[in-house]
Amino acid sequence: MADAPEITLNELEEVLRSIGNAGSEPVSPHVNPARADDEDSIYCIKNGAYVRISEDRMSAWIYLNPPKPGEDHYSKNLIYQFITEYDIKKGFHSSNIAAIAKKHVYGREILIARGMEPVNGIDGYYEWEVDVEPRKKPEILPDGSVDYSAMSEVPCVNEGDVIAIYHRAVSAKSGYDVCGREIPAKPSKDLLPLKGRGVANDKDPDIYYATTNGRVEYRDKKIDIKNTYEVRGDVDLITGKVEFYGDIEISGNVESGVIIRASRNVVINGMVEAANIYAGGDVFIKGGITGGQRATITAKGDVCANFIEHTTVEAGGDVRANSYIGAIVNAGGRVIAEGKNGSIISGIARGLLGVDANTLGNDSETKTNIASGYTGEEYSRYLELFQKESELQKILSDTVEEMSAILKKRRLGGVEDEADDERLKKLNEKKDEYFDRLDAARAEKEALGQTIEKGKGSSVIVRNKAYRSVTITIEGTPFKLENEIVFTEFKNEAGKITQSPAPSSKP
Repeated sequence: MADAPEITLNELEEVLRSIGNAGSEPVSPHVNPARADDEDSIYCIKNGAYVRISEDRMSAWIYLNPPKPGEDHYSKNLIYQFITEYDIKKGFHSSNIAAIAKKHVYGREILIARGMEPVNGIDGYYEWEVDVEPRKKPEILPDGSVDYSAMSEVPCVNEGDVIAIYHRAVSAKSGYDVCGREIPAKPSKDLLPLKGRGVANDKDPDIYYATTNGRVEYRDKKIDIKNTYEVRGDVDLITGKVEFYGDIEISGNVESGVIIRASRNVVINGMVEAANIYAGGDVFIKGGITGGQRATITAKGDVCANFIEHTTVEAGGDVRANSYIGAIVNAGGRVIAEGKNGSIISGIARGLLGVDANTLGNDSETKTNIASGYTGEEYSRYLELFQKESELQKILSDTVEEMSAILKKRRLGGVEDEADDERLKKLNEKKDEYFDRLDAARAEKEALGQTIEKGKGSSVIVRNKAYRSVTITIEGTPFKLENEIVFTEFKNEAGKITQSPAPSSKP
């Protein structure tokens, strides 16, 4: 064979000698096997016949020379005996071996064994019949305007609608090579059943369907179907107040003086005037809000509007708008000005994780304050709480020590004293009061510590131009622009504001 490695006569004789010393018997009068080293892929026998195993041990071939005149042909049992003696233990190609013995196939390699590749397992997965992935970015339209409507689109279902179909895990199957060695496969795993409200799988454990009409939300591996309170048309002072434990969706405008409260999301398809909006989730205003310095938006999640003017906004997540004018914005995430304008003019905009805008300020050099990360006041208060905690611990220690002394005196003297009783009572009240104050100080310190840690490394990004009179404060360090600056990212490095080219990607 051209592709078989050459074996010298001396090497062959040495192998045969070692086999003879071990007491092995020849396979047949005319086939005397000699096994090569385990690392080799060729197993040789006398008269040039051999067994060849592929390098990956997944295939094996046999080559037999025809017997000499007067010698018996190779029988099937003889071939199997030879194969198994020389490490071929699994995956036999029985039909080929039988054909060799029956038809006397000599003088060429014949496949006699083939291993089995492992089959990796397939993890279980849910096939969703509704879109449960929230859209956190608006669509920038070709004319540069921003479409926030898609961000507020939450899928709705009717009772009986299929929500998800579970596909169970497919088990793995180990493989093997022709030498009988196992080839492990990657195991699979099943997912936990869906949990939540408004969904059931009692008809079929793998099919989940809605048990009520409502909006679908999937968070923290739990599914929720909640009813939505819908207001068709505008909300005005005649309506006065809209409150609902769930989602609120208003198809029209919201006029001044209206109060809206929702435990979850608020979606307003029109414009908003000087109203007050409170949401346990997100607030989406497809138009914009002109607050007249009297409007407030408070949300635990994101706040998105086409524009935000003269409005105070407090958000636990991001705040996004095409433009901000005279607004006071405080975001636990980022403040983002995007789209055709992407501007922040006058007012205050602070994002704990950063601020990203096309333009800051204007040609009129209107005073504009931009901040990112924790504030100087928060950091000072954080340090102050360390001192306060130490002082309270000292007072508590002194109080407990004085109480112990009184009790010890009473045990030793055996006499109860009314003055001591009154003092113990006051000390115990004092102890309880200072324990409460210590717990409050620690809780405040922990919350501030999380805020400070979260805000580290934040930045202010200007993707077009920042005008003079804009003040940028990062992690408590202020920096007032004396000249116009373009395409710049500002960061706080060791207490100094640094500048570098703005990154190309947006959050």
